Amino acid sequence: MNAQDEKLLIKQIREKAESYRDWTAQNLSQIIKVPAMSNQERDRILFLKELCERIGFDEVRIDGLGNLLARVGSGPQKLVIDAHIDTVGVGDRSQWKRDPFSGDIEGGLVHGRGTSDQTGGAASMLTAGRILKELAYSGAYSVWFVFSIIEEDCDGMCWKYLIEEEHFIPDFFVSTEPTSLRLYRGHRGRMEMEVHLKGVSCHGSAPERGVSAAYKAARAALAIEKLNEELKPDADCFLGKGTVVVSKIDVHGPSQCAVPDQAMLYLDRRLTWGENRDMAIEQVRSAILAAGLDAVEVIMPEYRVHSWTGKEYGQELYFPTWKLQADHPLVQAGSQTYTRLFGVPPEVDKWTFSTNCVAVAGRHDIPCIGFGPGDEAQAHAPNEVTHIDDLWKAAAFYAALPYTLPEVLAQSRT
Repeated sequence: MNAQDEKLLIKQIREKAESYRDWTAQNLSQIIKVPAMSNQERDRILFLKELCERIGFDEVRIDGLGNLLARVGSGPQKLVIDAHIDTVGVGDRSQWKRDPFSGDIEGGLVHGRGTSDQTGGAASMLTAGRILKELAYSGAYSVWFVFSIIEEDCDGMCWKYLIEEEHFIPDFFVSTEPTSLRLYRGHRGRMEMEVHLKGVSCHGSAPERGVSAAYKAARAALAIEKLNEELKPDADCFLGKGTVVVSKIDVHGPSQCAVPDQAMLYLDRRLTWGENRDMAIEQVRSAILAAGLDAVEVIMPEYRVHSWTGKEYGQELYFPTWKLQADHPLVQAGSQTYTRLFGVPPEVDKWTFSTNCVAVAGRHDIPCIGFGPGDEAQAHAPNEVTHIDDLWKAAAFYAALPYTLPEVLAQSRT
């Protein structure tokens, strides 16, 4: 394709996406009206399957775990564009100014739980698929739009399943998690840990006869606070420092009138570049031992669940760090796509939170970028919204990327 034809194609994609602005917003509104908390996604997946079939994707199927996959094109390589379609719960409903599942369209916004995190991405993907079908896309890629599940409970497990169990392996991957239309190329990993401490119980009327697991837990929590302060602040200038926080403390014993003999601290550990599970576990163990505590057990829990299809699956709660270099061809293709569509280069950054890329890039070293409608600050917050103008612009990006990527890859090989 010569430069003039390419310019006309990009212009056509933008015009189509903008003309479908209201259609995309209406689709998002309808998606929001079908609630889908994590591991309760059946009705939303079936609704999205019906929309994909109505649009006319080349292939539409549901995998064994319950993810929905829709394809345009039949190229030899897989370009995957992913949105998780499950959401967190509503929380305190009194903090919501309108029904969390209203899907109201008002003031240039779509309202409701999941509009930013992250069914806005799903709605934009539907529009991108429609545009590619109308353009009769027949390029280098099979472009797969994946509407994935259980991300909020266990990010990346859906893709661990697809890659390791169904051997569905992307060549390139785009997450549509909210980026405020910035181009993202990484984020910190994370893991969860349990710290188990033992005391000696005795009657509460004579606490000197026992050893309180509660007091051990208190000292251990302060040791974790100190560890967080000591984690290297300059470990990675792009991703930032790792962190650790005590997110839960559970203490119990034989009765309310006894010195407790068991305690558990639950830890949320964010991992920067160069940090891994073994390092993090040893850091916690050493910090607690240095506080004068002994007989400490530090373990990494496992998540296991039956999905909406009945399939049982799980993994340890470890989600590896990932990033792409700024000059990676996928990052450059994303940047060129954005610039050609909108006339200015994108802001390149990273997520604060975690995404399905922990499995695709973190576990399996498959190149990933992020580009999505919605704002990260809206995630899990009451009165969640997303901007309608973000939706059509994201759709244009997803439709244009399959045309730009082969060109950038060819340039990188010369």
